[in-house]
Amino acid sequence: MSENKELYLDFDEYIRQGEPEQRVKAGYWQTAIGLQAVDGLKTSKYLQQTARRNIEGEITIDEARELVNQYYVTKTAHDANDEDKEEADRVSSNIVKVLSSPTFDFSTGGYQSVHRRVFEGVMKHAGELRKYDITKKEWVLEGDTVLYLNWEDLRRAMDYDLKLERAYSYKGKTQDEMISHLAHFVSKLWQIHAFGEGNTRTTAVFTIQYLRSLGFNVNNEQFARHSWYFRNALVRANYRNVAKGIEYTPIYLERFFRNLLLGEQWDLRNRYLHIHPTEAWSVQPNLASPESTRQAGSKLPDKLPDKFNTKSQYIKNLVKLVGNKEMSIKEMLAGLDLKDRESFMNVYLNPAIKEKFICLLYPKSPRHPRQKYLLTVKGLALYNELTK
Repeated sequence: MSENKELYLDFDEYIRQGEPEQRVKAGYWQTAIGLQAVDGLKTSKYLQQTARRNIEGEITIDEARELVNQYYVTKTAHDANDEDKEEADRVSSNIVKVLSSPTFDFSTGGYQSVHRRVFEGVMKHAGELRKYDITKKEWVLEGDTVLYLNWEDLRRAMDYDLKLERAYSYKGKTQDEMISHLAHFVSKLWQIHAFGEGNTRTTAVFTIQYLRSLGFNVNNEQFARHSWYFRNALVRANYRNVAKGIEYTPIYLERFFRNLLLGEQWDLRNRYLHIHPTEAWSVQPNLASPESTRQAGSKLPDKLPDKFNTKSQYIKNLVKLVGNKEMSIKEMLAGLDLKDRESFMNVYLNPAIKEKFICLLYPKSPRHPRQKYLLTVKGLALYNELTK
């Protein structure tokens, strides 16, 4: 994505040093261009030049969209991937137009309207609900597909989900509760897959608008730089395969929203989302807490150093049980065939946490309703030593 990377560098200049209006516009363009990655698309250098003119106030967004349209209408020399670049350019300028608007319609019709406006001039059936069932092979699922809603029930499902969300009250909720709820709502809306194409880009734009309507200060950079992670996190949140021991996994999407809304620093790389990640990518780290989780691609020692040794067989048994997984206290009790929670905490878990072999998935919220535990770098080193 070299061309898109150049755009980030150019737009970063406006975001850091530009006037307030330039910073806002640059953020919209960053987001719009970054979202094209979910379908493997790259924008053209012409769009970059046009975007800069809009950011600098030389032309309006409507004039920018018309210039992009005329560029492809009058273009005589055709390059490789011209069709893909045309889609990326048109959709990017359309997204900026949508994000620039202060209006928002939180309804099924409003969701369809976002799709229509985003894909205007690109898709013949922009804004129309699909009339056929779909499957999509996913890399993170090793070629399997999420089970999308059947086409006959699309409108009913959207009406239902949006009605529930409209009635939900965020008053008095903790940040963790809000993040968990938002991730659930967005993942269910996406799983409907109302349109034949462009569902992730539509969901992303609709989500940004909705979050702004709730008063959240949305960090658009997360969508700009991590749109492919956003899509794969939606996939994992909606995929279950009991035969393979795989359950719905919303935690990756929650971490995206934690970065987006709380400024946390989870490492949002797609290799963590694979259903069977390699050992080096089996634990997703929070880069703001380097001691609590393993760094991306870090190599564990072949032999456990003496300073990591522990004489507690209880800690060793717990480390062997947890391994590369994320486990709740209930799961650990069952795995060790124990009944007494208090004794387990005093003998196994608390000592393991104290000696930094195990850490909390939500370290800032120990009583989080979805709290789980995982091995630290030190714990993974011990685990490798014990399982040789």
